[in-house]
Amino acid sequence: MDYQNRVGSKFGGGGMYGEAESNADRRERLRKLALETIDLAKDPYILRTHLGTIECKLCLTLHPNEGSYLAHTQGKKHQTNLARRAAKESKENELNMSTNAPGPEIIMPKKTFVKIGRPGYKVTKVKQNIPAQDGQEGRTRMGLMFQVHYPQIKDNERPRRRLMSAFEQRREMPNAAYQYLLIAAEPYETIAFRIPSGTVNINEEDDLGDDSVGWDFWDADTKNYSVQLLWD
Repeated sequence: MDYQNRVGSKFGGGGMYGEAESNADRRERLRKLALETIDLAKDPYILRTHLGTIECKLCLTLHPNEGSYLAHTQGKKHQTNLARRAAKESKENELNMSTNAPGPEIIMPKKTFVKIGRPGYKVTKVKQNIPAQDGQEGRTRMGLMFQVHYPQIKDNERPRRRLMSAFEQRREMPNAAYQYLLIAAEPYETIAFRIPSGTVNINEEDDLGDDSVGWDFWDADTKNYSVQLLWD
């Protein structure tokens, strides 16, 4: 075939470019342009394999050398993927900003703490004589005094206590004749005393209500917590 006498060719010019030659020339021009504008050391998408080839982590393409990779970065596929990645990151940033906007206060669960063991305690039997009144005979109430020592209690902490039914606990077989007094204070383990069931009433407020039924007291100086319960 006569390549020098085709339409559009110049005499002595060796003929017009074919498609392969045009593509090669375009890649070479793109490579030179990329060399001037791109620093491969700062390219987050370049990955050099152990075989000496170069992989584009964005487009998942493999290239034999830097020139081929640079030409790829100027191509349509790479530029399209760059635009998609930028749009995705912009959307994620907008979503993060919206989630960080002021909203209803979130109450975080209380963090667990390292327990240092059980506190020392003392249990004493007590009784209260009730004089006769309004035609009723005098009687005696029996009770228990619980004294617990917390020498290493957490700062600004006050021991807490409550009554628990025998059917709430899972350590022993439930027995309706008994109930449990629980006393807790960080960082000590919670301790429980099995006591007879009766008309003892401890509410969840800071006081025990009727002083004739029971009371509690926290001595912040000596770190001693006392609870007294009485039964009819």
